[in-house]
Amino acid sequence: MDKKVTYSDCIKKMEYYCSYQERCHQEVVQKLRSCPLTNLEQDEIVVHLIAYNFLNEERFAKTFAISKFHQKKWGNIRIKNELKQRQVIDRLIQSALRDISSEEYETTFEQLATKIWETISERNAMKKFKKCCDYLLRKGWETDLVYAKIKSLSEK
Repeated sequence: MDKKVTYSDCIKKMEYYCSYQERCHQEVVQKLRSCPLTNLEQDEIVVHLIAYNFLNEERFAKTFAISKFHQKKWGNIRIKNELKQRQVIDRLIQSALRDISSEEYETTFEQLATKIWETISERNAMKKFKKCCDYLLRKGWETDLVYAKIKSLSEK
């Protein structure tokens, strides 16, 4: 038996979807496409979610940036690219990145680079240098930071 999904059901579903995890507008719009609603109704739901603070792009960007930095040890470049991919505007991305203190950023980078350097058991110095740099660059750390740090570690 097929249960007919109503407009109010979709609102409740989207409120729940936004309440248990921060969401960006793109994720919400994509999720709304699964509801049997007109484009106008979908837009109204997005407006409702914003009006009742279930959906807040600035809050999403800040939460995303700080959590990816702490949990996955991502650098600014990776965070910025991931937020751009989610269609977050540049002003909000810059604001979110400013929430990460420069001291904590540098400390985290130093610890991560040292840990990776010590973990890689490559005997060929050039290959080890490349593996470490590639890893840190994939994590989104700035090129000049990466090469300077790995160069200093390889000279020890």
